Amino acid sequence: MYKQIGILTGGGDAPGLNAAIRAVVRTATGKFGMQCIGIEDSFEGILGETHTVKLSPKNVSGLLPQGGTVLGTRNRGSFVKMVDGKPVFTELPVCEALANLDILGIEALVAIGGEGTLAIAAQFHKRGFPVIGVPKTIDNDLAATEFTFGFMTAIDIATEALDRLHTTAASHDRVMILEVMGRNTGWIALHAGLAGSADIILIPEIPFSFEAIRRKVLEREAAGSRFTNIIVAEGALEVGTSETYSDRSELRLGGIGDIVRRRVEEMMGKESRCVVLGHLQRGGSPNAFDRMLGTNFGACAARALANGETGKMVALQAGKIITVPLEEAISNIKTVPTDGQLVRTARDVGISFAAPHEAELSEMIRVEGAH
Repeated sequence: MYKQIGILTGGGDAPGLNAAIRAVVRTATGKFGMQCIGIEDSFEGILGETHTVKLSPKNVSGLLPQGGTVLGTRNRGSFVKMVDGKPVFTELPVCEALANLDILGIEALVAIGGEGTLAIAAQFHKRGFPVIGVPKTIDNDLAATEFTFGFMTAIDIATEALDRLHTTAASHDRVMILEVMGRNTGWIALHAGLAGSADIILIPEIPFSFEAIRRKVLEREAAGSRFTNIIVAEGALEVGTSETYSDRSELRLGGIGDIVRRRVEEMMGKESRCVVLGHLQRGGSPNAFDRMLGTNFGACAARALANGETGKMVALQAGKIITVPLEEAISNIKTVPTDGQLVRTARDVGISFAAPHEAELSEMIRVEGAH
């Protein structure tokens, strides 16, 4: 059993981070008698002049409904450098961080974050330092877990945005385009598109054609609907092209929504508007699901450390919280299966993915379903 453990949050903020921190502290101290030290600003807090704070059940009281992270967070920071557009881990910061952890008397670490944060945590594990990872990302793209906290709240926010855009689109006979996050996966766009009654969903897993978009808009107009709502994942791409970046040097996706808007206006002369939801998806209070999942993950992470596990990540599989090796957790990105139930359901209810042969695909699915 460890006397003192460290807790840090890394990567982009997500609803449920504070719920996870609270659960780690309450479980580690109350059930297992371990002291908790919060590391501020992700792994950067254990470099140079360290920045830490003692955490107790008293000072994490009231955190459950709060958005953001009381510990602060950073993307990449000193531990990862971009070389030819690819992240590369640097040796010196890890060695310095390990030395500082020893000075601070921190014997093990709970790292709460997404793929990048967990990849850095894996570097600590490789050097013999005990680590447990907690998955966090609104993108829900970690393959080893069915859900990550932050995802459900992001869906709620995107769905509400679609609901609001629906009324203004109908009032003005416009094509309204909502660009959402998700990196190279379409989970947010797909779930929110279904829940928010989008007419067209554009996701990275199904490259789209502008001709297919044009056909869907005309099809709706022929049926008496003079407006169209489109939700587009930031990583969506036209057939035969690559992703759109708002900042290529940082590999920051964004801008595809406005490209779709401009092309729709050029092709059809139809008034169109684009709304980029951006960081609104990551901020604010977590919904009930993300509070519960963050709490479950945090408690199970503390329990895993107390039981001597290391180099693992807590994960939700088949309704149970289990642990999986960190290397396995970060080895694959979970993408939307193009023949999966959600895509099938979307097509069944008349939503288009604007694939070049969308009509044929929808008919094929309909015939298969009939048999």
